[in-house]
Amino acid sequence: MLILAASDNGGTGRSVTSCNLAYRISLMGRDVAYLDFDFGSPNAGAIFEIPSLERGSRDGGLHSSILGRTSQPARAEIRGVTERTELTERPPGSGKLTLFPGDLGGAEFHVTSDHIDRVVQLFRKVEQEFDVCVVDLSAGRSAALDMSLHAVSPANRSKKADPVRLLLFHRWTTQHVIAASGLLFEDNGIISCAVDAGFGKSEFLRLVRTVRTAVPNSSAFGGESTPEQERWVVRSDDTLKALAKSRGLGQDMLLGTTPLEPMLLWREQILTDADVRRRLAKAETPRSFDNLAIKVIDDHAWEGF
Repeated sequence: MLILAASDNGGTGRSVTSCNLAYRISLMGRDVAYLDFDFGSPNAGAIFEIPSLERGSRDGGLHSSILGRTSQPARAEIRGVTERTELTERPPGSGKLTLFPGDLGGAEFHVTSDHIDRVVQLFRKVEQEFDVCVVDLSAGRSAALDMSLHAVSPANRSKKADPVRLLLFHRWTTQHVIAASGLLFEDNGIISCAVDAGFGKSEFLRLVRTVRTAVPNSSAFGGESTPEQERWVVRSDDTLKALAKSRGLGQDMLLGTTPLEPMLLWREQILTDADVRRRLAKAETPRSFDNLAIKVIDDHAWEGF
């Protein structure tokens, strides 16, 4: 399975949620590859707390692979190189967790047919080795998005190939709902790029779900909330739901939500069950990652059955 992770702009929680999603899927027994296609800022190594890869690889990462400078992109078995003690443990029954980093100092680049061909070959190789491949795309309309959509289009991907999902991450705010809707539906947006790549619009929309990140509740006020605060939260949530529905991002498109989590706001790291036991993280946060993981890897859950 190939999971493309897109977002309207930076600061949505796309990368940190995608890293946590990959981690939780590996705990469920799947071998997972994480491909850092955030070409302008390849920092997945920092989220997995790998000092040597915190800004990408010096040794031929994904930039070099797609540009044809190396045939085998750098990779790292996360549990073997992270400095986070809890992540070095591989519980019985869990799968591999492997990072394919971008290049240190790499940047966005123009899309060519050669680049698309190399992405097609890259996806085929990693999908042969791993059960689930998470591709963290640069924010907004990007070369990473364009290349990936072409690589998974009907022109380049067999109907018998594993499923493809596209997750559109956005913060639960007015500006981010508007921006995410624009990225998906407006000219030169995701659907427009997908149609140019050879998808039918309806066919492609079946591959897309949204993830609302850092969704607050009345506890965000701190301590015991007042009735007025609780009413304000409910009104604000209802207003945003109405806005999302009017912009095509209603319940039918929603895969799930993640709560406002102080540990992620400050550290942008992997949340472990140990963090919950130590009361550093809310129990509902890793639970929300598990729910997302199940819905994205299970065909029936994806379709809403």
